[in-house]
Amino acid sequence: MLDRDGYRPNVGIILANWRNEVFWGKRVNQHSWQFPQGGIQHGETPEKAMFRELEEEIGLKPDHVRILGRTRHWLRYDVPKQWVRRDWRGTYRGQKQIWYLLRLLGRDCDVKLRASGHPEFDAWRWHGYWVPVETVIEFKRAVYNQALAELHRYLNADRPRRAPRPAAARGQAAPGLSES
Repeated sequence: MLDRDGYRPNVGIILANWRNEVFWGKRVNQHSWQFPQGGIQHGETPEKAMFRELEEEIGLKPDHVRILGRTRHWLRYDVPKQWVRRDWRGTYRGQKQIWYLLRLLGRDCDVKLRASGHPEFDAWRWHGYWVPVETVIEFKRAVYNQALAELHRYLNADRPRRAPRPAAARGQAAPGLSES
C-alpha cells in the first residue's frame, strides 16, 4: 500500500524504561541497530499498527506499555534505488512514519524477540535516549533524529513533578519568620 507520492505508511516505536533508556535492537544477522518499526496494513490505524508491530517484533502486548506521545506529522525517508525491489521501482520512493514514544510498564523479561515466526532482532539492549544514530542505516538517520527530537518533550510526561522544597529546607528563612 503506497500513497500517491510513493511512500509506504509505517510506524516507528521508541520504547523507554523507567531510567529513560530506550530499546535498541540489533537486526537479525546484521551489524545494524534500530528501533522497532513496521508497515501499516490496509484499514489499520497507526496506533493499531504500532501495537501489532510491538507484539510481532518484541513480544510486548498493550498492557506492557503506556503511550507517552507520538509525532504530529508523518516523517519521511527515501530508500536508495538499489534497495528497492524490482517490481516496485518507479512507484516506490520510501516510507512515511508516525513515531510513538512508549513507556515500558512490564519487565525486561517480558521482551520476547522470537514472538513471531520471522524475528526482526537477534539481540537488544537498553541505551541512553540519544542513541548513536550513526549505527542506523544511513538513509534513516535524519528521521531518527527528527523523531527523537520531537518526542523528547514527552519523556517525563508520566513522572510526578516534584513540589518545590520549602524555603527553610533550602537554608533560607521562611517568609514572615525572623532569624534571631
